This record gives sequence, C-alpha cells and structure tokens, in this order.
Amino acid sequence: MITSRNVVRFWIPLSFTWMMMSMEGTILASFIARLPFDTVNLAAYGVAVALAMFIESPVIHLLSTSVALARDRASMIALRSFAYRINTIVTMGMLVVCIPWVYDRVTLNILQLPIDVASLMYWGFVSMIPWPAAIGYRRFYQGLLIRNGRTRLVAYGTIVRLITMLCSAITLMLIGTIPGVLVGTLSLTIGVICEAAMTKYMVRDVIKMYERADVVEGNGISTAEIVRFWLPLAATSAFGFAVTPMLAFFMSRAPDPLASLAVLPVVDSFVFFFRSFGFSYQEVGVALIGDKQQNYAAVRRVGLGIIICTSVILSAIVFTPLLGIVYKGLYGLQPELAGFATVPTMVLVVLPSIAVAYSLYRSVLITARQNVKVTISTILEVGGIALIMVLLVTFTELNGALSAAISMAVGRIMSTVYLKWTAVSVLASR
Repeated sequence: MITSRNVVRFWIPLSFTWMMMSMEGTILASFIARLPFDTVNLAAYGVAVALAMFIESPVIHLLSTSVALARDRASMIALRSFAYRINTIVTMGMLVVCIPWVYDRVTLNILQLPIDVASLMYWGFVSMIPWPAAIGYRRFYQGLLIRNGRTRLVAYGTIVRLITMLCSAITLMLIGTIPGVLVGTLSLTIGVICEAAMTKYMVRDVIKMYERADVVEGNGISTAEIVRFWLPLAATSAFGFAVTPMLAFFMSRAPDPLASLAVLPVVDSFVFFFRSFGFSYQEVGVALIGDKQQNYAAVRRVGLGIIICTSVILSAIVFTPLLGIVYKGLYGLQPELAGFATVPTMVLVVLPSIAVAYSLYRSVLITARQNVKVTISTILEVGGIALIMVLLVTFTELNGALSAAISMAVGRIMSTVYLKWTAVSVLASR
C-alpha cells in the first residue's frame, strides 16, 4: 500500500511538467498580442493549434499506453514500432491538410472561418507539420520514464521545451517582419522537437534496462493487443480535440466572431494553467492505483487537496480586479479584449476542480482495462458541448466566447458525472 506522501512525491514532477506546458499558451499569446494586427493573429494562432491538435490526437495516449503495457523488452519493442507507425500516419495527415485546395475546403467551407483568419494561418499551420510526430515520439518515451519511476526526467524535458520555445519566440519577434501567428506556431514546433530529442537522450538508461539480459522476458504483446488498448483512448483524444475546431465553427456564427476567436485561446490558456494540476493526475492514477485499485484511497485523498487549492486560488483571481491585471498586464490584451474575456473566464472557473475528478475516474477505468467507457465519456462531453452551443447560438444573443465557455463547462460536467458513475461500479467490484 502506498501513502499520500508517496502519491505527492510521484505527482509533483508530472504536475510541474503540465504546469510548464500550460505556460506555453500564456507566453505565446502575450507575444502575439504585442505584435501588429493582434486580434486576427490571435484568432489564426488559436485555430491553427486547434486543428493541429485534432490531427495529433492519435498520439496523445501513447504515453498512457506505454505506461500500462511496456512490461518487458518484447513489449517495449512492439510498442515502439507501433508508436512510429502512428507518428507516420499523423504526419501524412498534416501534409494532406496543407495541400491548398484541401486547406481551403477545411478552413473556409467546413469551419467557415473569416477569410482573413484562414489566409493568415496557412503558413502557421504549415510550420506545425513535424509537431504531431514529435509529440508522439516524446510521449512514448515519457511513458517508459513514468513506468520506471523517472518522473523527474519528464519535467527536465519540459524545461528544455519551454526555454527553446521562449528563445525562438523572442528571436522571431525581434526579426520584426514575421506575423504573430507564425511566431507562435514556429516557436511551439521548435520547442516540442527539442523536448523530444532531450527525452530520447534521457531515456537511454531505461532502454538499456529493458535490453539487458537480466530483465525478465515475458511473452511480449501483439499489435492487436496494443490496438485494443490504444484505440478507445485515441478515439477519446480525437473526440476531445474536435471540440476547439467545433467551437470555432459555431463562434464564427455568433455575435462578435473575431473577438471571440481571439480571446478564447487566451481564456483557455489561463484556465488551463490551473487545470494542468488535474490533467497530470491521470498518469499518477494509472501508475499508482494498482491492478485491483488497492491504492485508490491514497490517490483520491491527494486529489481532493488539489481540488481545494486550485479552486481557491483561481477564484481569488477571477472574481477580483486581479483578472484585469492578468489579461492586460501579463497577456498584453487591449482593454476591450480583456473586458470581453472576463465573463467567459468566470464561467470556466469550475474546470480545474473537474479536471482532477475527471483524471482520477479515467485512471480507475484505464487500470481496469475499461477504456471504451473513457471514450463514451468523451462522446458525451463533445455531444453536450455541441448541443448547448447550437442552442445558445440559435436562440440567444450571447457572444461566441461566452457561449463556448458555457458549453465547455456543461459538457465537461456531464462527462465527469458519467465517469464517476462507471468508476464507482469498478471500485465496488474490487
């Protein structure tokens, strides 16, 4: 049995990693907001990243897959080969969307973005072609590190990512002729590639451990077994990452479309900083809860503490004048955009606490090999967001950003309620 102290010690490096990742959006949005044509560039950057994340979605859960399944040398080799194939597929997906007529169909016909946003974001999206594969490469090896208790090394890789991204953004900004959207996307891509290279360097001792003869050799794992575990999680990511492009589609039809497209990435990045403490908790649960959920109580206790801390601190900022200082001072938003972002942020104040519960219940299901239920929860979330968004855009005069915030909050609550219901049944049967 593990203690709460063990959980905290395991969680802190992962939390630090997610916290630094969440700072990316803040840093890059603040750079873009200080460059010419900030509103349209912020909108283009937000949609470019959202579209790339949707294509990237199959690689996200390579981390959870390697944490759960990399039991021995044969399993590790099979998982590595599988990860490389998935990385190739997502890169091909990026290349296809970059074909001009395909890009126009996606951005103008399907998403129906304003033409100035669509045209401005093209080269930003092109600069992200290697981004999904670099993330997949990194997450597979991060999974090996986490499975073998090297969570601190994961945090080191993220530090490298943040530093190289920041240096790239400063350099590109100082050139003075590069659009804000390209400053953001190119810096993001460079940072991820550097982190992937650093992760591969740091994992070398773990790889040697797998390859040593004294490691107990199991029966390995087949591609079919990997796919059965990974596919529901990949579908979960695909549905989840479809949310932002879907919101962009609806916001383009709501009042104040350009302002909404511009501020939502900023609002999301600010709230994401506090959500990151919960997002890191899924890997904690998968690694520590145990096959029979014997350590669930300790993991749950720490989770409750995270909920209280993040909710109190975020509320103290959002419901006081500090929020204006954050948006105008830290993010560099113009006063009108900062005011526009205030109410949507208040709506999303519930998301950090939900993120912890969401990750905890998902980890229970993943350790019990009930990944399909994780996918169902995401389908409920996306369906709820779409339904609420349709109703608000059709029957109210709320601006797009506020409609999106309400929809996101309701959808995530629906998903978490379902996850709790299914996780309770798993815990009751242990």
